[in-house]
Amino acid sequence: MVRSLWTSATGMVAQQFHMDTISHNLSNVNTTGYKKNRVDFEDLLYQHQVLAGTPSTAVSEIPVGVNVGVGVRPAATQKLFQMGSLQSTGNKLDMAISSDVGFFKILMPDGTFGYQRNGDFKIDSRRQVLTSDGYTLEPPLVIPPEGLIETLTINEQGEVRIQLGDDQIPRQIGQIELYRFVNPAGLKAIGKNLFKESPASGAEIPGTPGLGGFGGILQGFLEMSNVNLAEEMVNMIVAQRAYEANSKSIQTSDSMLSTAIQLKRG
Repeated sequence: MVRSLWTSATGMVAQQFHMDTISHNLSNVNTTGYKKNRVDFEDLLYQHQVLAGTPSTAVSEIPVGVNVGVGVRPAATQKLFQMGSLQSTGNKLDMAISSDVGFFKILMPDGTFGYQRNGDFKIDSRRQVLTSDGYTLEPPLVIPPEGLIETLTINEQGEVRIQLGDDQIPRQIGQIELYRFVNPAGLKAIGKNLFKESPASGAEIPGTPGLGGFGGILQGFLEMSNVNLAEEMVNMIVAQRAYEANSKSIQTSDSMLSTAIQLKRG
């Protein structure tokens, strides 16, 4: 019975962690480019009281052993990179990737690189294309002083064109590049919609939008969060009921232990 108390306690801790993850997903339901987390659980070690295969007679063995588990623990929190829904904005600098393959590359203040699916870019007083936090898009994209923002176009292959001054024909001033990873779930999430390369993700693989399996660039669109509100609400109910069931197991084990202590010899 003491073992059941600790086993149920691991279940409560695991479901609290599950609830924390669900809460984080729900809080980011409107975050542009957000990718939801999923918790994977695994059972803990087993106490083997009788091992299967133990000889029982000279010509036979025990076919099935006796063992009992001691609980559960979170094994991993996995980012799911399925594509979110697209929202039309009409903003010239908003960009979405048309499939779930590809990331924008961002230069961080410390000189390292981050990667994101959020494409709500802006320009500063120097006419540099930046993220909302002021981080530079890579490769750098700068709008020429004589360029008319109203004429800025970005095609599916990421070619950036703009009308310069009185020129009637838009000129190409840059190229949007995308990057992918062998294992995107292994990327390290650092907040601000950014991920960093890790040993688990593998090295970046550059490519041209719309070619080589990469998604194309959709100008004037943003990719919304891939959190499914109804699914998260169901997961929350399941986590709550599992938490209650584990707490009930503790109460039941406590009641049984109390009964055993109060037994009187006849």
